[in-house]
Amino acid sequence: MTTKPDPSPKFARIGMWMLVALVLLLAGPMLAMTFGRAMASADWRTASHRATGVSPDPALHREPIVEVFASRTFGWRGAFADHTWLAAKPEGADRYTRYEVIGWYARGGGSALSVSDRRAPDAEWYGAPPRLIRELRGADAAAVIARLPQAVASYPYATEYRAWPGPNSNTFIAHLGRAIPELRLTMPSTAIGKDYVSLGDIVGSSPSHTGVQFSLYGLVGVIAGLDEGLELNVLGLVTGVDLRNPALKLPGIGRVPGDG
Repeated sequence: MTTKPDPSPKFARIGMWMLVALVLLLAGPMLAMTFGRAMASADWRTASHRATGVSPDPALHREPIVEVFASRTFGWRGAFADHTWLAAKPEGADRYTRYEVIGWYARGGGSALSVSDRRAPDAEWYGAPPRLIRELRGADAAAVIARLPQAVASYPYATEYRAWPGPNSNTFIAHLGRAIPELRLTMPSTAIGKDYVSLGDIVGSSPSHTGVQFSLYGLVGVIAGLDEGLELNVLGLVTGVDLRNPALKLPGIGRVPGDG
């Protein structure tokens, strides 16, 4: 009589490796929380939205300008993710217009899309300073601005919002990147939601249009591109390597060295 092998050790090893992988994925966010990148104890009612002086003064710079910013999201979620938005100023304009998705706008079936010139283009996001991740001026900016209305109108999730895995603010800005090749936008690896796409777009262009992307609802996927490098997405947390501008990409931390 033969004895069947006991599968328990095999399952135990699989469970151990899954636990190790989970610990490694969460190590970055925990470090981000420990070293103050996330404002876990802040009060959203008193958090600052002051301008930071990063964007050129439109009174002095009359040319078209397009800028894309990222800031740490508010509260404990800042240990994991960024909030991104785009600001644009046509030639001769006195103010910038901000294009972004704001989650609570979608409550009650409303649209999460915000297109407004009421807030400074480079304002802090609930106390978190903005990082400039893309800037275009002159003819390059004008080409993007000309395509913005159609790109915004084609965003398919205007009345939907989920912080994880998407669609959210980063889903929208990544959509603009895919819809406007001239923007050549490389999203921060910490922009959870950037990889959220419908099943019809499970394989397609990366937001920078310099590579290809496979993504299953932003929960698992991979990007390989000249600008993005190689990114592996597991549950929205991205690990990767950039060979063009050498850096590692770590969950919750972003680029090492540098941030983006």
